[in-house]
Amino acid sequence: MNSPFRRSVAGHRDSIRELVDAALLGLGSETVRLREARGRRLAATLGAPRSLPPWDNSQMDGYAVHTGDLGNGRLRVVAPIAAGEAAPALERGNAAPIMTGAPIPAGANTVIPIEAAVPDRFPDAAQLAAGFHVSLPATAEDGAYIRVEGSDIAAGDTVLEAGTRLGPTTLGILAGLGIGEVAVTRRPSVLLLSTGDELVAPGGELGPGQIHDANTTLLAAALDSAGCTVTTVGVLDDSPSLFTDSLRTALASGERGYHLVISSGGISKGAFDVVKEVLATNGIEFGSVAMQPGGPQGCGTLALPGCDPVAFIAFPGNPVSAFVSFEIFLRPALAEHLRLPARPLLEARLTEDMGSMPGKLQVRRGTYRDGIFTPLGGASSHLLAALAASNAFILIDEDTTELAAGQTVQTLVIGDGS
Repeated sequence: MNSPFRRSVAGHRDSIRELVDAALLGLGSETVRLREARGRRLAATLGAPRSLPPWDNSQMDGYAVHTGDLGNGRLRVVAPIAAGEAAPALERGNAAPIMTGAPIPAGANTVIPIEAAVPDRFPDAAQLAAGFHVSLPATAEDGAYIRVEGSDIAAGDTVLEAGTRLGPTTLGILAGLGIGEVAVTRRPSVLLLSTGDELVAPGGELGPGQIHDANTTLLAAALDSAGCTVTTVGVLDDSPSLFTDSLRTALASGERGYHLVISSGGISKGAFDVVKEVLATNGIEFGSVAMQPGGPQGCGTLALPGCDPVAFIAFPGNPVSAFVSFEIFLRPALAEHLRLPARPLLEARLTEDMGSMPGKLQVRRGTYRDGIFTPLGGASSHLLAALAASNAFILIDEDTTELAAGQTVQTLVIGDGS
């Protein structure tokens, strides 16, 4: 069994980064439908298979004409051109009613908006059959109100670069180009588990001394927002033998294997900390990090007999400690691989006096708004309501014991935690 480690925050962050780097090396790609690609990263640079627009089309409801025919009196009106129809060639001296988005007929080089025509309405079928004529302005610019083929993007041009995060607008251009499927970077596959006989799944009835399991939902949502595919197995038993059997079964459930396993709870100095008891003899190192909350930590490559080796990260069990650990250690490592936007570290002015424990990085919750940080919830690591109301962490270095209202502090803005 390894001796317990004692690490700085930077040292443990480096350990997690190295573990994640090795676990996510060569993630590969997979092809998914556009509706499933939102939030995913494009695996390879994509060229346009066709032009947008695919042909010259009308920007307005109006008349398609040749500018050489303007100023010669009234023009004879021919059959209208609707969007979604092929356009017959336009003979000189004629004007074709054309709808927005309809293809420009050969022989026409401009569109006159219907508002500029006299009369300013299209003829009905009877009027058209009787021989309808229209008066148009004497001059117009070549190409006016025509969306030229390829004016948005030309066939073969780069549409999106590899690594682009796909959202509504980028998915929209792919759909407009007729692309129904796209190759995206494979999402890391994460097995998430919690431990503790005192934990009951949300919706279950509590027995004496029991509480509902917040960590599975909290960390699953955080991992999902960070671009991972999460499999949860609920709460594993606090018995070493049952925990080992359950973990082995859970590891076997991944069809293509897991990139990471994340646990919460069972890693401090308690008499029943089963995660530490079982895993310390199977490749996982445990110890403490100079941070509050989130001091107890564990990580390594799990080598459980009968299972493939897998990267394992153990977070403490208090919900705030687990979430702070995710934000400080794991999310930055995932962000490097998955090109997530970095959490902004901003200076802010503190609204009240605060005390801090020496020798540890203090991570306190609160709200950041317009350069002002307001603390919430104090140092306790079980206060979920304060965490839910927060959108930022204040980072108090290990040498600081007192902060005064109005002082400038370092603030890590996490938004809604997504």
